[in-house]
Amino acid sequence: MHELGITRNIVSIVTEKAGGEPVRRVTIAIGKLSAVLPEAIRFCFDIVSQGTVVEGADLEILEIPGTAECRTCGTHFELEELYGRCPCGSVDITRLTGEELLVKHMVTA
Repeated sequence: MHELGITRNIVSIVTEKAGGEPVRRVTIAIGKLSAVLPEAIRFCFDIVSQGTVVEGADLEILEIPGTAECRTCGTHFELEELYGRCPCGSVDITRLTGEELLVKHMVTA
């Protein structure tokens, strides 16, 4: 479960930015194509944050849909999987969104 390591990094980043202030809320963005499971991050968050300024904080997870642009016809469309096909049939696509994993915002006490 690579989400445990990812969650440790999230808590570390937030702890550093909080500068010793207790954190009440953390908002992260996870792309649907990132291979990171939001529920696994949520599960690990409470465990990993114990004993830190992040302990007890609410975790908000924004899921970013996967989108792409076809290099053949120029169509923008949603992707459900990392590798997809344009409605025109082409596999020559550029992924635009969905691979993100970002700490977007935090609220301290």
